[in-house]
Amino acid sequence: MTYGQQPGGPEFPPGYRLPEPMRPEDQRLWATLTHVGAIFSNFIVPLVAYLVLRDRGRFVREHTRNALNFHITMGIAYLVSSILVIVLIGLVLLPIVAVVTIVFSIIAAIAANQGQFYRYPLAIEFIKE
Repeated sequence: MTYGQQPGGPEFPPGYRLPEPMRPEDQRLWATLTHVGAIFSNFIVPLVAYLVLRDRGRFVREHTRNALNFHITMGIAYLVSSILVIVLIGLVLLPIVAVVTIVFSIIAAIAANQGQFYRYPLAIEFIKE
């Protein structure tokens, strides 16, 4: 075993401390902000939230992971719809994708604020547990 390595665990640099778990109300707040922020930034806010907060609690990890999966899926849908504008069907699909993104994000934010787990429909599972 080398210096800084914990028995049975990964190797950490000297002086590194594992992040402390957040209180349940803080986890609810950050999960809610992740869903709301994703409405305005697509997958950027969920990506940053997932990378920063995933080790701070199970609730916030699940919400940020689900938000990231859903908004990556919607990003792909936006891209495909934008390409399909050439064939005119994209003109119909773009507003539908926008409305679906906003509605499901608001539903997820409300569920997170109430302390409930939420799984987005239509989301491809890019990031597993």
